[in-house]
Order: sequence, then C-alpha cells, then structure tokens
Amino acid sequence: MTKLHRRAVLGAAGLLPLAAIPGLARAQAQWPTRPVRFIVPFAPAGTTDIAARILAEQLQHRLGQPFPIENRAGAGGNIGSDVVAKADPDGYSILMQTVSSGAINYALYAGQIGYKPSDLANVGLLIKVPNVIFVNPNLPVKNLRELVALAKSKPGQLNHGSSGAGTSLHMAGELLKLEAGIDMTHVPYKGAGPMLAEVMAGRIEVAVDNLPSAIGHIRDGRLKALAVTTTTRSAALPDVPTTAEEGLPGVEATGWFGVQAPKRTPKPIVDKLGATINEVVQDKDVWARLADLGGMKPGLTPDGGTSPEAFEAFVDAEVKKWAEVVRRSGAKVDG
Repeated sequence: MTKLHRRAVLGAAGLLPLAAIPGLARAQAQWPTRPVRFIVPFAPAGTTDIAARILAEQLQHRLGQPFPIENRAGAGGNIGSDVVAKADPDGYSILMQTVSSGAINYALYAGQIGYKPSDLANVGLLIKVPNVIFVNPNLPVKNLRELVALAKSKPGQLNHGSSGAGTSLHMAGELLKLEAGIDMTHVPYKGAGPMLAEVMAGRIEVAVDNLPSAIGHIRDGRLKALAVTTTTRSAALPDVPTTAEEGLPGVEATGWFGVQAPKRTPKPIVDKLGATINEVVQDKDVWARLADLGGMKPGLTPDGGTSPEAFEAFVDAEVKKWAEVVRRSGAKVDG
C-alpha cells in the first residue's frame, strides 16, 4: 500500500463513527475491562460521598469491575467536576454530581469555572431529596402564608439561615424571597448542623434544609415545618403542605445526586452505565440501605426510573432555572 493510499484509508476511517470501527466497538461493548475512577467533588462522609459509595458497590457487582472513589473537594464541587470534564472520554472517569455543583455553580461562579455544562455528559439521576422550609416554634406564624405576611411587615428584619453561601439551600431561600416578594437577611453557616442549632435557639427565624437532616427536629417540636419545596407532599411529613398549596408554586427546589462523565464518552458506554444506574434506582434493597443512612429515610425517594436523555433534560432545566435565580437575587459566593 502506498503512503498516499494509506493516508486516504486512515482519513476515511476518521470520518466513521467510532462505534463503526470493529476494535473500538468491541471495546465499548466489553466496557468496563478495568477499574473506573469515580470522582466525588466533596469531602468524605457527606451525603454525596455516602451515595456514591453505595452506587459504586452496586456498579461493581453489576458490571464486574471496581469503581474506586476519589474525593476531590473544593470550590463548592468545582474542582472535582473540572477533573472529570477534562478527563479522557474513555468511560474510565465518572462524576457524582449534585444540584449545587451541577447546576447552581455555573452562574454563581461565573468566570471562575474552567468548564461548561456541555463539557459533561449526563448519565443518570440517582437520588432526589426534598427540602423543607421551617421556623423557630416561637415565631408567631402558623403557615407559610403567615410567614410571608410577617416578612412583608418587617422588611429585612427576619433572618434566613443556610448551610453556606452559594449552597442549594441558600439559593432555595433566595428563590422563596423572590417568589414571595419579601426581604429577609441571609445568614450563612458552615454546615447544616450549626444552622439548625441557631434556628432552634431562636437566633435566626427561618431556614431551608434538606428534609433528612431537619426531620428529627421537626418531629420533636424544636422546629416548625411550614412547607416542603416539592410538587407533592412528602410521605414523611404528610400534614405539611407544599409551597404550591401555600400559594407559591414557583418555589420548587430539590436536592439531587446523579452521574456525569466527560462529554465525548462513547454513547454505548453512557447508555450501558445509564441502564445499570436505572437498575440500581429501582432496586428496593438498595433503597432500603439508602433510607437507613443517618436519618435520611424520610427524605430519600427513588426517581422512578432514569435514563441519560431524561437526566440531560432535567439538568438543562436546572441550570437555566438556577442561573435566573442567581441573576435575580444577586447572590454571591462570599455571602
């Protein structure tokens, strides 16, 4: 074969879809043939890390290769996300993503992130966690409508806490303020624990938190739940109305955890991994384990099925939604 002919053949091969090249198609069908690095963009022992480790165990069991967890925390999840966005798109680097790092941060850290949503492929949604709006029991309000009326009568005088500036809970509070047309002062804390303690002590009046970490205090009467920020009521708090029932349908915000990969990861691999995650999502034994972790039982609910296409549409909508909230609220990472 002449050099010219060989170049022509190679050039034509370059025009073919990768899956049409026999060796590559076979490798994709056999994936994974070695360990798959699973990046968690937050520190060990948190909800994101725990969920990732349970999923990793299930993926190893179902796909026959280890999925070792690598915690790459920092910058609100941006560091770990950047690692995966820039990794080789060969199916051997994946990411456990969250609403904060996977949707809110693009607008909140505008100009500070070296990647964009299109640099990551959406594989599957694993968990959705309701949020709950609550107050100190001594605050003279019986429901969310009364809280809004009180806040309007005292602009800027009520404080709303969060687990940190720029977190999904901070942004859920900002969304409440925007939709209700009220002015409250944001007070960020270093985690949900300190924030919950401050509300219970009465030093701040209002907060939004993931339902799993707040529900114990709600049930023992140390916090008063006013509404859940989901479209339907939570089975864990059946007497607590939704924000829509309280006249604020636009205040809809859930915590979520899902898997992403580098954007050019071959579709057969993305589809295979997505189908496996869907199996995990619908496995009742897996959900029983997730429900028993750290009081999260009331807040964790299976999404009822997932796919790469459905997750991509979901993430796209979340990115647009939270970009608008950041823009309208003027929220900053430094609080």
